[in-house]
Amino acid sequence: MDQNGAVVGPLFLFELASSQARYLELRQSTIATNVANANTPGFRARDVEPFNKVLDGMPVRLATTSPSHMQLAAAETDTRATAKKDSWEVVHSGNSVSLEQEMIKGSDVNRDYSMNAAIVRSFHRMVLSSAKA
Repeated sequence: MDQNGAVVGPLFLFELASSQARYLELRQSTIATNVANANTPGFRARDVEPFNKVLDGMPVRLATTSPSHMQLAAAETDTRATAKKDSWEVVHSGNSVSLEQEMIKGSDVNRDYSMNAAIVRSFHRMVLSSAKA
């Protein structure tokens, strides 16, 4: 219970961040495999499904915990992706790995991991400060 007597529900942010970290680990491994096989004839570049595909089946609804909160329609809170990226090119050997594209994906993974870690650190500090109060 919090200081107003309301029941505090479980905190799923750490579980979500852990799931995303495992996803980022798998994606980085897939990118490394693509780069390692950049000169292998006939090798097709691979990638994993976007992380938000996991969350698409469960649309997030905003909680109304106070009468002063604004209500939003479900259409206003939908964050599903609408476009899919294609591979850049296939060379004459049948290899579809583009090193430039793989480096961009690697940068995306690095950025996403850094953001994930920063959010977890901030949330952890917030939980600790609320526990001290």
